[in-house]
Amino acid sequence: MPADRLDGPMSGDVVPRAGSVGVLINDLTNPWFVDLLAGLASTLHGAGLAPVLADNHTDQRVGAESVDTFLALDVSGIVVVGSRADDAAIVAAATRVPVVLAGTREPVLEHSDIVVNDDLAGASLAARHLIELGHTRIAHLRGPGEIGRLRYEGFVATLSEAGLDPERYLEAGGPDEESGYAAARRILSRRDRPTAILAYNDMSAIGTLSAADDLGLWVPQDVSVVGYDNTSLAKIGHLSLTSVTYGTFPVGEQAGRFLVERLARPDLPSRLHLVPSSLEVRESTAPPRS
Repeated sequence: MPADRLDGPMSGDVVPRAGSVGVLINDLTNPWFVDLLAGLASTLHGAGLAPVLADNHTDQRVGAESVDTFLALDVSGIVVVGSRADDAAIVAAATRVPVVLAGTREPVLEHSDIVVNDDLAGASLAARHLIELGHTRIAHLRGPGEIGRLRYEGFVATLSEAGLDPERYLEAGGPDEESGYAAARRILSRRDRPTAILAYNDMSAIGTLSAADDLGLWVPQDVSVVGYDNTSLAKIGHLSLTSVTYGTFPVGEQAGRFLVERLARPDLPSRLHLVPSSLEVRESTAPPRS
């Protein structure tokens, strides 16, 4: 069922059921998830709900065991954070308890809510920044799932508007440092290598920085690099990574509000809340060498 897009939280007094909330996180090693969790926990605690965490990364059955455990604990609801699997366990759980998706659009569920960044606009901001710096050979490390598709579409639309070929330097990447390194190394090893790269997220951008270093390339003199999520890693001085701000804390806060509201009114129509994007420019981007 398609979600109704909202510009903000619903108003009105809501009284949730008392209890705990299962929070399924894709990978706690990524600081993006930690930032989002902080916003989510603040809202849940304010409503008298206790989050119970499970790391999907360690669950070899794509979260199935974690979801089963949540239901066995009789949680009041479930928040899926960053999981992109069309997981049958999550779909089944949504028929028993309210489910909210935070930072992901998958799996598709009825009578549930989605809180995400405006990924289309965010990727467009990053691509436009590189174009305005004078880059014409711009690569994109495309990520997985619907989020990856939207960021790819924002990249493609912006390069096309500028008269550039968005497919020339397209590489399949991934959400972690290792996949970012492998994709960046492939594309930076080309004779006609790009002068700028938009990575899928900050973790893959850090892999890109490592690949450039191993190939003897300087950032940003030889290649500019842009990440996505603006995590705490991007702000580290010696990385100084230009990155799209995801708004992870507000995403977590709004996901918590949606869940609290849905606990009181389970038959609410599905809702989609987009958190605006912005770009934090740091030292990893500069004009290309003349």
